Amino acid sequence: MKIKKGYMLQSVAGSSVVVPVGDEALSFKGMLTLNEVGAFVWKQLENDNTAENIANEVVKEYAVDFETALNDVNTFISRLKEKNFLEE
Repeated sequence: MKIKKGYMLQSVAGSSVVVPVGDEALSFKGMLTLNEVGAFVWKQLENDNTAENIANEVVKEYAVDFETALNDVNTFISRLKEKNFLEE
């Protein structure tokens, strides 16, 4: 799975925000603000990736065990799916 075309992660005043571009700007009004880990996971999803691979990268980057990382990544991915940010 990966992020759909039409969304960009930007750094604005020290915060990470997702903004729609092109046709997506017509259907999605607003921005999505991400914390540091959310932005890290978003970047992992910019290329086709699996939840397990992303969780492994989270474990390498942050002081967290694999089970916690995988649970958090799956929760984040579920929220992105609800908002229609992902293509599979």
